[in-house]
Amino acid sequence: MDRVRVGFLPLVDAALPILARELGYAEAEGIDLELVKDMSWAAVCDRLIYRQTDAAHMVAPLALAATLGLGRPAVPLAVPFVLGLNGNAITLHPAIAAQVTEIGALQDVTITGQRLAALIRSQTRKLRFGVVHRYSSHNYMLRYWLSGCGIDPHHDVEIVTVAPPYAAEALADGEVDGICVGEPWNSVAVDRGVGVIVAVTAQIWQRGVEKVLTMRRDRMEEMGEPAHRLIRALYRAGEAFVDPERQDDIAALLAGADYLDGSAALIGRAMSNHILLAKDHAPVSVPDFMVQHREASNFPWVSQAAWLYAQMCRAGHVAPSDHDYELAKAVFRPDVYRAAMRNTGAALPGASAKLEGGITDPVGVGTVQGRLILGSDSFFDGRAFDPDNLAAAL
Repeated sequence: MDRVRVGFLPLVDAALPILARELGYAEAEGIDLELVKDMSWAAVCDRLIYRQTDAAHMVAPLALAATLGLGRPAVPLAVPFVLGLNGNAITLHPAIAAQVTEIGALQDVTITGQRLAALIRSQTRKLRFGVVHRYSSHNYMLRYWLSGCGIDPHHDVEIVTVAPPYAAEALADGEVDGICVGEPWNSVAVDRGVGVIVAVTAQIWQRGVEKVLTMRRDRMEEMGEPAHRLIRALYRAGEAFVDPERQDDIAALLAGADYLDGSAALIGRAMSNHILLAKDHAPVSVPDFMVQHREASNFPWVSQAAWLYAQMCRAGHVAPSDHDYELAKAVFRPDVYRAAMRNTGAALPGASAKLEGGITDPVGVGTVQGRLILGSDSFFDGRAFDPDNLAAAL
């Protein structure tokens, strides 16, 4: 039995490593899986870099930032598996939400954003938004949406960091006017009456990359076959996560004190794509709010890493560089995913990159194993991102 330590934060999209352990999939692959819970992404990243863990549940851009040496000495990381797409939301203080949306309903995010832009122009102070880390998909999705609605994220608003478990408190205490965070922490804010969900990231970028399994590149190469077995265990956990007949049991498991330490009802809503947007309203069906398994959602597309790098450039977090662009793209490892999942029956895309935002209707794609239909991956502004043309995105 090979012992593998995986760090995680208490979020619904930490489900796959938790289920791989609790439902026996890791053990069946000869993995003694130990889970290490932290409360901030900085702590999760530090544990991984300093070899206290072998792998981590991590916000995808942080893997790129560590590899590029942003804010610290560079450590090459690798992403051989995607733990989930989307699953985040933008939640505003109720008084602000009432001015930009119909409470309890999801509107077109362009309309909501334009109303927010008008509100910002009328304010004497800047609105402050909390995101979970400087190098997080939450930050870049929020910035992409604000920019697309005529709001300059550099000058018109303030964006600060708030660890996910404390996001609702920050909103309640008036430290921030809005948050962009993963579940169940938006729902916690709604349940307490201190926030209203006005948009979900699935509206900004359908099937946008979110959390990933991250490893030090040298550790992944050193582990060899056990890393492949870990990937297979996570894949089987994904099959369980999307099984509607197991939803209640899994939500209760995730809600345990060792994991999310929260409400099984809130977790179950996120799992079933039914989100309560405002207190005392009925939950709303949000198709594809979270995509954890189907449509090869666990496949690490190089073009996803490329889009994240483009957003890091737009945010001023890194200067555009052909060399760094190649380093960033190389963090995502579809080759390792294919090697791990070969001969399992899982659908394996033949390509390693695609035109992000280029799919508007379900379409069959070429595979080296199995059959695969991909759903829409549209951006809210109708743009597409070509990983072979970084300059166009900047």
